[in-house]
Amino acid sequence: MSAEALPHADARSWFAGSDKAIADTAFRNSTLQGGYLILAARALGLGAGPMSGFDANKVDQAFFAGTTIRSNFLVNLGYGDASKLYPRSPRLSFDEAARIE
Repeated sequence: MSAEALPHADARSWFAGSDKAIADTAFRNSTLQGGYLILAARALGLGAGPMSGFDANKVDQAFFAGTTIRSNFLVNLGYGDASKLYPRSPRLSFDEAARIE
């Protein structure tokens, strides 16, 4: 990371020599960016269906063979048929789900 991108700290020192820190941070950041993709798609009226539990090795072989790119999760995007959607499942209220002390 260049000093111009993060002028207030030496971010390179946070990761230098630690492949695990690099991989963990990159994976976490890719997940966060995927969340932004889903929010943006939904804001534009698209349906978004994020998925995990797939065979990542097969996806990586089919789409990213010969590269260093690896899949994190899948997202289907599109305009669905609203008449075929299930009603939203019940949600806990904030007070049922959280406690602030």
